[in-house]
Amino acid sequence: MGRVELCITVPSLFHCPISLDVMNSPVSLCTGVTYDRSSIQHWLDSGHDTCPATMQVLSSKDFVPNLTLRRLINLWASTTSSPSPADLEEKVVVWMEEISNAKFERCLDSIVEFVSCGEVNRSFLASFDGFLETIVGVLSVNGMQIRVLESVIRILSLIVLENGVSEKLQKLIFKSYPNSNCLASFISILRNGSLESKMACFTVLESVTTDNESKRFIAGVENNLLPVIIHLIKIDNDDQELYEVVLSFLIAVSVTRSIKSQLVQLGIVEVLSDMMSSQNAAISVVEKSLKMLSIVCTCADGRSALSSDQKCAGAIVKRLMKVSKKATEDAVLVLWSMCCLFSDEKVVEKVASSNGVTKVLLVMQSEVREGNVRRMCGDLIKVLRLGCKNGGGFSGVVSYETITTHIMPC
Repeated sequence: MGRVELCITVPSLFHCPISLDVMNSPVSLCTGVTYDRSSIQHWLDSGHDTCPATMQVLSSKDFVPNLTLRRLINLWASTTSSPSPADLEEKVVVWMEEISNAKFERCLDSIVEFVSCGEVNRSFLASFDGFLETIVGVLSVNGMQIRVLESVIRILSLIVLENGVSEKLQKLIFKSYPNSNCLASFISILRNGSLESKMACFTVLESVTTDNESKRFIAGVENNLLPVIIHLIKIDNDDQELYEVVLSFLIAVSVTRSIKSQLVQLGIVEVLSDMMSSQNAAISVVEKSLKMLSIVCTCADGRSALSSDQKCAGAIVKRLMKVSKKATEDAVLVLWSMCCLFSDEKVVEKVASSNGVTKVLLVMQSEVREGNVRRMCGDLIKVLRLGCKNGGGFSGVVSYETITTHIMPC
């Protein structure tokens, strides 16, 4: 390997929150947050009157030297030297030997600390011959301790975006099946791991499912991954960050009719309906929920679930004009598919009784004025007005002709 400049681990307390560099002259504001003098002085001289880390308005712009922290930084600097590339190569070889011999105790913690230090370290380790194969090999061991698996996933999530890593991981995880079933380790973490490790799992999984073959594999019934994921968001639906990551992954893998049907059978529509009906749902989560609904409504099972759900259509109507333009388009697509393309009486009645005509008219008058979305809104207005004329019901649905044919249902 060529010679590269490598980083050493720096205690997070020594970093300036503004420059992210080790502080030369640490000073503390009245909020108690410490910065490097030059960085905070530049911030204040630029006209700011807030603490950059907390955004609290400063009662005083004076700052005092943090002499204790300065002494700690000087002591650390005097006892720490940057290792040479040769030293690091030797260290990585030792790590790999310890992993191969199942001596995980301090080895994995050291690797996590190393790759957390900076991009240079991550690139060095990701390109080190044989390291990726060695670390992924841990995921193939049956009955591995959850703490070990969490450390491995954490390492992989930190290096997966490095050049060529996702492609190598894809081969290691999928091509070796069934001789080494790495997905079992992912499932173990999703069931028993910490929130941080679950998030790391989805970072890795989404990065390696980049083609239809890998998506079909990862969603295969025999892998039991999708049931675990749906169960996860059913029991942890208060964690919006996790929910959003899960939805991003499901949107990425939902490429075939069988995958969509499997998700519907596992209760995805009910989960999405509950989330959109929640007043505490983050807008980003609602928008991904609408995207997921626009995907599942293209299969017969999805449409059946949407029709049977008592609150989904009403929740979609309530979210119109309260989300982004793209999410509004997804919402219109779902309503149009159910009401116009497939003439579902239950959904038409629910949308009409939820003030759907007014909401759809507002969408037409907003920035969503062109192309298929506008035509779908026009179709919806006609069908919903017919429902309103029938007293809110929609008995005797007639075949509805429309020129909007861009959606191809499964």
